[in-house]
Amino acid sequence: MPVEYLSAEQEARYGRFATEPSPGELEQFFRLATRALELARAKRRSATRLGWAVQWGTVRMLSTFLTEDPTAVPASAVRFVAEQLGLDDEHFAEYGTRAQTVYEHAWEIRDTYGYRDFAAGEAELREFLAARVWSSSLEGPRALFDRAVVRLVNNRVLPGVTSLARMVAALRQEENDRLHAALYEVVPYELRTEMVRLLEVPEKKRVSELERLRLGPMRVSGKAMELALDGAREVRGLGAGAVDAGRVPAARMTGLARYGLTSKAPTLKRLEVTRQTATLLATVRHLETATVDDALDLLHALMATKLLAKAERMGNDAKLKALPQSRKAAKKVAAAVDVLMTTPPATDTGELVSVVDAWSAIEQVVPREQLAEALATIASMVPDTDGDDDAEWRAELVARYGTVVASSASWSRSSTSAPSKPAPPSFRPSSGSRI
Repeated sequence: MPVEYLSAEQEARYGRFATEPSPGELEQFFRLATRALELARAKRRSATRLGWAVQWGTVRMLSTFLTEDPTAVPASAVRFVAEQLGLDDEHFAEYGTRAQTVYEHAWEIRDTYGYRDFAAGEAELREFLAARVWSSSLEGPRALFDRAVVRLVNNRVLPGVTSLARMVAALRQEENDRLHAALYEVVPYELRTEMVRLLEVPEKKRVSELERLRLGPMRVSGKAMELALDGAREVRGLGAGAVDAGRVPAARMTGLARYGLTSKAPTLKRLEVTRQTATLLATVRHLETATVDDALDLLHALMATKLLAKAERMGNDAKLKALPQSRKAAKKVAAAVDVLMTTPPATDTGELVSVVDAWSAIEQVVPREQLAEALATIASMVPDTDGDDDAEWRAELVARYGTVVASSASWSRSSTSAPSKPAPPSFRPSSGSRI
């Protein structure tokens, strides 16, 4: 089982001090507890007291003993421990002159604090990692390896880097195979065949059917809206959404769909059959939602740019066309009102001016029939107090209602009359992709 997935940094820091411990790490791992302080002070020589205490902190931080090179510990950690013991950190250089002492200290620490060999904690670790692999597709082998190391440190298990790396790689492969097999088993043969056909490139075409279906609309038009709805119908007609995939976590389905959406058809064709089926199932199920979302987004853009904007523009044009007529009508009404306002309420003799006299003065400027027509013209252009100020462009929008109705009717007819086993979808060229 190849384990080359480990980065150079991971290999450098595993089982050794790659950098100086931070102040927080010194407090967490090298601060001597009461029991550790008693055991360290029970040693006869200063070098062995300091060496035992440093080994105690080392195994707590690295989950391993540096028995081959016990002095390969950062000077800051040695000073930190020496200060707690009231010793000079120079004594640490003498530690390890007798190799057997180093091993004896390691055995004592392991037995006293319950450290276990990797074999003793492997089953528990496998169960923990298997659950993570099954439930999440976001963690790669490197992330799983680091998580396993933290788990082992917390549970006082002493792993070897090769054994741990191979176990993580093998377990991840096993869980992925189990997931692919679980999805393969619930996919009917007919659906499996139809999904594999999506990887084929039709004659005289440049891309596969899967590539065509995952391409989003690139233009905002009624024709593009019709094609988007037709694409959504084709994807739904495959029937992937009816497959019961409830036992597979949603995160794993998302991960499979992401791989299927970003991979080329030849790459997917080379996959092992169970993985290929699982990937195509997740991809098509994702496309069922994505194609409808694309159609809705296109409808929103179509309404904003092709219907609402154009209707508003045509409404404004209608206002401009009616402007000369409204000016003439307003001029006549203004002349009549001016006569009415300049006519005195009474004559020089004190006789009140009657309505008949006022109309007589107005008709000398504007005939009554023309004034009535001007008022009617203005009334037709000015909305009531509670009326719609945007009536013109709304009326234009209603006039263009057929654009949407035609597309909706086409979608409804094609959806209700779709066969139980759809024919292979025809290719429609497009220059953009959803990914």
